[in-house]
Amino acid sequence: MNNLCAIKMKNVNFTYASRPEEGLQDINLSVQRGECILLTGASGCGKTSLTRIVNGLIPHFYEGELDGDILIDGQDITNWKLDELSMKVGSVFQNPRSQFFNLDTTNEIGFGCENLGISREQIWKRIHKTTADLKIGRLMDRNIFSLSGGEKQMLAIASAYALGPDIFVLDEPSSNLDAFATNQLRVVLQKLKQEGKTILIAEHRLYYLADIADRVLYMERGRIVHEWSAKEFGSVSKRQRIDLGLRAWDLSQVKIEPRMNCDKEMPGISVERLSVAYQKNAPILRNISCAMSKNKITAVIGRNGQGKSTFARCLCGLTKENTGKVFFEETEQPYKHRCGRNYLVMQDPNYQLFSDSVIGEVELSLRSSKKEKAVNALEILNFLSLGEFAEQHPMSLSGGQKQRLTIAAGIAQSADVLILDEPTSGLDYSNMLRVHVLLEKLKEKGKQIIVITHDYEFVMNTCDCVIEIKGGSIADYYMINMEKKDKLLEIFVKT
Repeated sequence: MNNLCAIKMKNVNFTYASRPEEGLQDINLSVQRGECILLTGASGCGKTSLTRIVNGLIPHFYEGELDGDILIDGQDITNWKLDELSMKVGSVFQNPRSQFFNLDTTNEIGFGCENLGISREQIWKRIHKTTADLKIGRLMDRNIFSLSGGEKQMLAIASAYALGPDIFVLDEPSSNLDAFATNQLRVVLQKLKQEGKTILIAEHRLYYLADIADRVLYMERGRIVHEWSAKEFGSVSKRQRIDLGLRAWDLSQVKIEPRMNCDKEMPGISVERLSVAYQKNAPILRNISCAMSKNKITAVIGRNGQGKSTFARCLCGLTKENTGKVFFEETEQPYKHRCGRNYLVMQDPNYQLFSDSVIGEVELSLRSSKKEKAVNALEILNFLSLGEFAEQHPMSLSGGQKQRLTIAAGIAQSADVLILDEPTSGLDYSNMLRVHVLLEKLKEKGKQIIVITHDYEFVMNTCDCVIEIKGGSIADYYMINMEKKDKLLEIFVKT
């Protein structure tokens, strides 16, 4: 056993008790101390399962049949107590809210230390060190529910960092982050690597790790089937990368894909002097006026917390405007008449899953629609590669699969306007293209498509025009073309 080895797996197999068809097969992996390993592959390929073995969630929390040799820092996994392992391995989940236990940020950072019986004096020292090292003083003494998605992700990392682990395991940490927050995450990961920490990160969004990852491992059906050094992966051809369903390694190489000819403007949804405020004298949206063509897919972009989701909720009648009007095809849409005609697919799919089966979820939307059904539930699921999961419970799906299921429910609703809030977060390249094809078909059928997104690749593949929201106002509106390509790239990769 190499004494520099932080993680060692030999002939490891795992089968979930509740889902025998999923798990890991014949995993052989050695991770040296201080290495950053990037795990990638299609949704449901086994990336998350592999991280769960390293942090002890398998088999302590997720039951199943596990065999093979697993060593963490030279010690057999069966000899680690879970509380001791948590001090060796810090975990950051895809949804940081799932690992919060407090209402305020400062106590959340210290919670793990307190739970392990560390003295009060030492806890405060660790909190102050974490705050200084990660440069997150702005997050201290704040209500967790007031944080943006990026701030919550930073808090989750800080909570793990305070425990002083040598190994960090992160499961798709950038999936819901804007460009600014993703860059902050990159800076933190660089610091962890400089400190000699070992990093195991499962991701679909790859570009921000290009100067951090040492090796890239590609997984398929629970197996590691390809391995590259970072330099080797940078030389992988676009054709090979797309065949593997992988995202871009360098965003500057992403090209504008050909669009259907849609130069003619068709009246769709529009707003006049729209303002929304949840608290008096604290507007979220400020006198927004814009018109979105029905035959163009519109991307709504901007940093987290700028009002994009509030804009979408207002268009769908989920949030009432304080002032202003909403129109569809030049006819005013009163607040109470928007629900049903305008459908919102939310950023967090768990909020929109109600049935006890995947097919039942789509059938529920089909029944609630008053319009004639052109397709059945199984056809919609098959199109989104979800047919094989038709009888499973929605909560048993991976994050990317849940996203596709909520999109399927929105299609089944037969709304005139379909607004999607981060529909490609957690999706690999292949499934991103499935969403692209689906939205193109809906556009052809006369559906109005609006997409709130932080996904540059998706914008370049799918969207026709861009609305940039900044500080609750529209900062810019333009068509996507070669003239605007550099402007868009700067927005998505700026520090």
